[in-house]
Amino acid sequence: MVQEIYIIDDDDSSIVIFRELFKNDPEYKFISVKTGQIDIALKNIPSLIVINEDAINRDVINLCRKIRKDEDNTITPVIVVSSKGSKEHRVRILRESVEYFIKKPVDEEYLYYTVKNLNRLLSSNRRVSPLTGLPGNVQIHAELKKRIVRGEPFSVLYLDLDNFKAYNDVYGFLKGDQIIEFTAETIVNLVHSNELENTFVGHIGGDDFVAIVPGTNCEKLCQNIISYFDNNVSKYFTDEDIERGYIEVANRKGIIEQFPLTSLSIGVVVADKGRFHNILEIGEIGAQVKHAAKSVMGSSYAIDKRR
Repeated sequence: MVQEIYIIDDDDSSIVIFRELFKNDPEYKFISVKTGQIDIALKNIPSLIVINEDAINRDVINLCRKIRKDEDNTITPVIVVSSKGSKEHRVRILRESVEYFIKKPVDEEYLYYTVKNLNRLLSSNRRVSPLTGLPGNVQIHAELKKRIVRGEPFSVLYLDLDNFKAYNDVYGFLKGDQIIEFTAETIVNLVHSNELENTFVGHIGGDDFVAIVPGTNCEKLCQNIISYFDNNVSKYFTDEDIERGYIEVANRKGIIEQFPLTSLSIGVVVADKGRFHNILEIGEIGAQVKHAAKSVMGSSYAIDKRR
């Protein structure tokens, strides 16, 4: 994947240096941006922004503030390179949520690895769900592989919401995000309890989650998760829908259909020592047992204990 990096200066003195420095790294693309073009440039959301303070015709503090206030670039990493190296100046810049301040004269090797490592960290963070902050599929797979290699018994909980699409159609995506966040918090709080150690919670995507816990007895955990979810999910519905016990959604033909209120299904795969040899086997059983849980009306769980 190409990493677009914006070099902000008004005299093009920096772009040549960066392109020469990264000439053997085709995945990095450096684009020169004048300060007068910053509004247009920020709409493209670069991977990284480097500001050459000595070569811009505006106050660097105000420029950093402008970048950070831009809705699409609140988390875009920023590096400021400058000959103004007083502690007070450095701290003023870092106070604007700028990731790095590099004082001139710049060691090219230091600059090279700063950019490389910052992009590596950013790539790692992209594997984390921006909505829930939970690790995604890469970390989930790694965690499952680790447990299989260790040969210790563990259980995998596959959790997702029932009738979530209908909820989105009625309440909108912003409300949908809220109910996903609530689901994530419910799972995390109950899985990462004092009674359970060596636990893991991941966000597969959308309304799908996974939890990995040690041992093979997790029935009480499933009951606690469902109980908390059912007792608190009502705050995401109107009083009218709660009283009726269902929501109404018009299908593509304009016909009103009724859907039960959003519930939670949990499919559990018990991984006894030596039962599984790879994560694909766990995933196949997980899909089957989650389907069994979703076939029951309302929140429910199903546990696969086949050996």
